[in-house]
Amino acid sequence: SQPYIKSFQSTCQQMASAMSHPSILFKAQTRDGQTILVDDYREAYWWIRDNTPEDSRIMAWWDYGYQITAIANRTTIADGNTWNHEHIALLGRALTSPLKDGHRIARHLADYVLLWTGGGGDDVAKSPHLARIANSVYRNMCPGDPTCSSWSSSKMQQSLLYKLHSNGLVHGVEVDRNRFKEVYQSKHGKVRIYKIMSVSKESKEWVPKHRLCDAPGSWFCPGQYPPGLQKVLKEKKDFRQLEDFNAKAEDDSEYQKKYFEHLSDPEKAKRRAEIRERKERERAQRERAGNGDTIDLDKKSRAK
Repeated sequence: SQPYIKSFQSTCQQMASAMSHPSILFKAQTRDGQTILVDDYREAYWWIRDNTPEDSRIMAWWDYGYQITAIANRTTIADGNTWNHEHIALLGRALTSPLKDGHRIARHLADYVLLWTGGGGDDVAKSPHLARIANSVYRNMCPGDPTCSSWSSSKMQQSLLYKLHSNGLVHGVEVDRNRFKEVYQSKHGKVRIYKIMSVSKESKEWVPKHRLCDAPGSWFCPGQYPPGLQKVLKEKKDFRQLEDFNAKAEDDSEYQKKYFEHLSDPEKAKRRAEIRERKERERAQRERAGNGDTIDLDKKSRAK
């Protein structure tokens, strides 16, 4: 067993070294074989630091929270130490909802949106995961589908995240400039930053006045959501976590059961989701027919 112990120790050491020294700069080769240094992420964070007000709040997926705080010196909506699952789910909902719906949430939380957009493990690649987390609390994101196996390309392409990611790059994808204005795109397209338009001043001013500090002058001051988000928050169902933070929440065993069933047989889950979507289209078709709309959406779908 000694050789295996040495191999295991060596692997652990290599992983620990790699994970404790994350790099946001890396070398890459262009199509003509030239070696370049890709510095998009650091430059994007420096742009935020140098070009946004000091009280700006940056909405981004939690993966980049520490980098935004440390390098850009700005407040971020979430980071690697955000243990509140419901908060992460709200962030996921904002990013994976249709653009208009996502904006209605974002304008109460942040001033800018930052996305990783360079392919590979960028935010679009992560979007099914974001949708699944959002759905664990906001069950209308993927109704009856705990793993969001129905997170198809059509759903993704309607999301705020995809619209901001592909704005001007994919034919026909354009962002409503009354809701989001692009203010920065990195040299190699790895990062895009948008200014959120029509930010709620009332919500921004309300939050710092309603922190719940554990003692006067304390640094530990959990925030509260502004009144402008209460309509959205009423739709949430607290997620019972392994840490048992929500142990008093109502039993959710049926959801958990479906979740693991879908994980064990994703193809079956996908087929079920497709059947649900077809039935939903048929229901919508009947409603339109009842209103005098004779467009046969299901026939159009079959023709494709």
